[in-house]
Amino acid sequence: MNTDQIRKIIGALLLIFVLTIPFSAPIQQYLSIPDEIVTFNDQTPIQLPELGENVSISTSEESVQAIDSSNFYAEEAGNSELTYEVAGFPIKKVNLSVLDDINVIPGGQSIGVQLHTQGVLVVGHHLVKVDDTALSPGEEADIQVGDIILNINGDPIEEMKDVKPFVESAGEDGDSLTVKIKRGKQTMETELKPQLDTDDKEYKIGLYIRDAAAGIGTMTFYDPDSQKYGALGHVISDMDTQKPIEIHNGTIVRSSVNSIEKGNNGIPGEKQARFSSDSDQLGSITKNSPFGIFGKLDETIKNGSYDEPMPVALSHEVEEGPAEILTVVEGEKVEAFDIEIVSSVPQKFPATKGMVVQITDPELLKHTGGIVQGMSGSPIIQNGKIVGAVTHVFVNDPTSGYGVHIEWMLNDAGISVRKKSEEKAG
Repeated sequence: MNTDQIRKIIGALLLIFVLTIPFSAPIQQYLSIPDEIVTFNDQTPIQLPELGENVSISTSEESVQAIDSSNFYAEEAGNSELTYEVAGFPIKKVNLSVLDDINVIPGGQSIGVQLHTQGVLVVGHHLVKVDDTALSPGEEADIQVGDIILNINGDPIEEMKDVKPFVESAGEDGDSLTVKIKRGKQTMETELKPQLDTDDKEYKIGLYIRDAAAGIGTMTFYDPDSQKYGALGHVISDMDTQKPIEIHNGTIVRSSVNSIEKGNNGIPGEKQARFSSDSDQLGSITKNSPFGIFGKLDETIKNGSYDEPMPVALSHEVEEGPAEILTVVEGEKVEAFDIEIVSSVPQKFPATKGMVVQITDPELLKHTGGIVQGMSGSPIIQNGKIVGAVTHVFVNDPTSGYGVHIEWMLNDAGISVRKKSEEKAG
């Protein structure tokens, strides 16, 4: 056997050795040790993988106490390190963050949502007949669908009725209007000249505008101490522009479900609910974000099933398996229904669609056929904790849909899970 053959054999053996190392039990155990553990200060044991009798785990803070060789508990919130050691030499460090407990009351109530936009929203163009031609003055002024009209001639515009007097006055005088609009994050001004419609004998600007939106959804949670709440679990977008509504103010009111249109493949179902602007106001809406609507309640509300504060779970604590949701299928009665969490993605940064859920409760399937419009925001409860909210339905499978993790809704409600503990630790 020559030298070249020996090198090839040694190389092959080394390659086999390198490839098989990750599959050996000790290496697999070592690789299973996380770099970071984030948990709540709720007395739940912190469990770490064991590496054998010769490997010990030490803690950097006295507030973290050992139960046995691989289980620990934290006496208070804060940051520390857990270190794997062999004969006093560190071989792996795990950053441990223990957060202050967060307890909120789950919702499930059907709510009416009433939003008033900042300024008035342009939702379309229309043609104005001027003699033998047809044109849209708004389109010629480069005002686009989705733009927000903030003021006209320097005067603020808050409602649709504010626009008409400016149009009539400028039309009669033959003047143009100086219109300030907001497009995305930019603001700009344009000149808009009203035209007299030959048929209607009215001055028009060729724009469809809207200053309010309404719909129904589901309350997710509220904090009994601050009265802050979160609902829906997703942003409210204008039905014509498909852009998020920038709110000037808004309210949530009581809502009663009177019927449900069941969902079928390709066609999402819908809750039919009754509410009016004269209904008892439950609270204000101050924020419309990708994770829902948020604000403060004017009064304490109850669901009749879970009216005591419950702990919340971080995304990595959510398990695939059985859970339940709270929602309304008739009147104002909140009921619990069985679901399955099909998958859940641990998230370190805010992101929507963190879970896939499936309705398994025969009673709910009988009423709704699965997830329907108006169910968005229904809180998801697992192992005695609020883990998230239902947000979207799969169009081709109405029994299934997405959910959002509760942590991101809490953050947007102004209840920061991590910041509170970081400030305490600092």
